[in-house]
Amino acid sequence: MKCSKIVISALRGGSGKTLLSIGIIAALRKKKYSVAPFKKGPDYIDTGWLALSAGRPCYNLDTFLIPEDEILNSFLLHTSSDDIAVIEGNRGLYDSIHIQGDTSTAELAKLLKAPVVLCLDCTKTTRTMAAVLLGLMQFDPGVNIQGVILNRVAGARHEQILTKSIEHHCGIPVLGVLPKLKEEIFPERHMGLVPTPEHTWAKESIEKTARIASSCLDLDAITKIAANAGGDIEPPYPSGKTPHVQKVDPVFFKDTALPKIGIIKDSAFQFYYPENIEALVRAGAEILFISPLADETIPPVDALYIGGGFPETHAIALAKNTKFKSQLKALADNGLPIYAECGGLMYLGKAMVLQDKTYPMAGVLPVVFGLFKKPQGHGYTIVSVEKENPFFTVGTKFKGHEFHYSKVLQWHGNDDNLVFSMKRGAGFLGGKDGVCYKNVLATYTHVHSLGFSAWSESMVKNAALYKSKPPPA
Repeated sequence: MKCSKIVISALRGGSGKTLLSIGIIAALRKKKYSVAPFKKGPDYIDTGWLALSAGRPCYNLDTFLIPEDEILNSFLLHTSSDDIAVIEGNRGLYDSIHIQGDTSTAELAKLLKAPVVLCLDCTKTTRTMAAVLLGLMQFDPGVNIQGVILNRVAGARHEQILTKSIEHHCGIPVLGVLPKLKEEIFPERHMGLVPTPEHTWAKESIEKTARIASSCLDLDAITKIAANAGGDIEPPYPSGKTPHVQKVDPVFFKDTALPKIGIIKDSAFQFYYPENIEALVRAGAEILFISPLADETIPPVDALYIGGGFPETHAIALAKNTKFKSQLKALADNGLPIYAECGGLMYLGKAMVLQDKTYPMAGVLPVVFGLFKKPQGHGYTIVSVEKENPFFTVGTKFKGHEFHYSKVLQWHGNDDNLVFSMKRGAGFLGGKDGVCYKNVLATYTHVHSLGFSAWSESMVKNAALYKSKPPPA
């Protein structure tokens, strides 16, 4: 199967590839292209902006978290009826956690047989950029670098020297030139761009990037590269069947009604991979979205999934919604299956301390969190399940990622409550993670269902079991 596709990469993070990717997607949509957006690496915020610009979900392609066959299948599944796929890389083109580079954007581009366009931050450099680019091209000839876009160019003379040097020494075209922007289009925070649900000017920002891309880039040349370079991708599974779409064993369903899984999703809790939610539906769940910022009560559900986000930016509102918190604690005490990641873990704690002020949270778990200026956990994780819990069997190992500025200030539980051992990553406390209480399991590690299908299966299984139990007297 052949699909027009292009990877947008750079020399490093912060070079402008997210703005460029958003702009290309939005500009192509204005030209009536159907664009499938993807993001390389574990990311929620950039994917939110890419999704908004494309008007559809953005899917992650991460070769650390997800097996290659699943990446190929996901890519083919989500590009089957589209004109072009735009894949934004992460960090620098060859950056990887291994010296072999197997988790890099370059390796993903080779896996997808996709051409690469590089966004080059040209601040305070001219001819040297040609030497850097030539090094990138020769570092791995299997990476199909087809063009560059110059970013943060100071003026016409700067542009001329850069363009002549690159096209002469490297033999690839300059596909566009972006000047130094005089205004901030996208607000930023410690994790990069501010999430789209928090940005009231999100659509206006997308519109601005579309105008910039349309006026500064050769979109026809970019689409031609996407269509002509690369090659066919063979479907990894016959007839589109994949090993992760099997529903939970029907023995767990005692009646015809599907178990209901509530997902707490709003501007405080917004870090969800669309694949995870889709996996819950495939496994046999009905999904309900709930918000402690907008709702006073929790509707009848058979399980809860609380993802990550920025609960600290909504601490006042979360603390004030005492009715919601009280009901959440009562449900947890009564055995409702609850799975929480990062920000969800913080919300289940006793309190958050921000700038010496304490904000009471749900009080399900005996822990107080504090926020710090530097990351307290950042990167990929490898987790080993070492103690009994309602979700995963002892001995299970899985991969994930963490990125949090919070850490434990007070822990009033004990070692038996921590069921994960961190083989890679910081985790919750002392090399441990996975805070367990009755049918609650909360962790700093985020998982991706395409790399850990046991997660969605266990969620629906637990929901079905809870649903089948008689109501408390």
